[in-house]
Amino acid sequence: MINVAVFEDKTDLRLALSALLESTGEIHCCGAWENCDNILSLMQTHNPDVVLMDIDMPGTNGLQGLEIIQKKFAEIDVIMLTVFEDDENVFNSLCLGAHGYLLKRTPPEKIIDAIKEVHAGGSPMTASIARKVLQSFNVQNKKTNDYGLTQREKDILNSLVLGNSYKMIGAALNISIDTVRSHIRKIYEKLHVHSMNEAVALALKNKIV
Repeated sequence: MINVAVFEDKTDLRLALSALLESTGEIHCCGAWENCDNILSLMQTHNPDVVLMDIDMPGTNGLQGLEIIQKKFAEIDVIMLTVFEDDENVFNSLCLGAHGYLLKRTPPEKIIDAIKEVHAGGSPMTASIARKVLQSFNVQNKKTNDYGLTQREKDILNSLVLGNSYKMIGAALNISIDTVRSHIRKIYEKLHVHSMNEAVALALKNKIV
């Protein structure tokens, strides 16, 4: 059973998401709130595995809530669920440590799939968001530092940015999952990071790939 918390200020949508989660038999909605004002105590009390996080909420908003979760409860996976698809909100969310980014027009079954995917170690994104992330690499400015990554390491890092799982990366490159893990360890060493989120954020910020 995956415990999921919901932060959404619109009452109808909040109730609909709660009902959707409970309908699966595999997911439990451990709580649903209109903002992140008491997020520290809420996380401590309800212990979610995954959080669905809106961005624009009164009081403490979703980006502020995301930052608090990442500082205090890094083991919790956060999926942004929002209407915003502008560069600033997308990249701020990813740089703050979001594990996924979905638009609210995402079909209900895809939201359920995304929760399962992120809980299994993936980084689900709405297709248009993934495309935006990919396009961010096709910038006019020359990249000044690739951190000594090999082309294979760049390919793997690019796949991580797009939210692909280790299994998907291995299948695409025709290598074993153990080999994928070995490459990712080397990527972390070269980038001086300790997690996939940090690697993806650095790749986006410095246009490494």
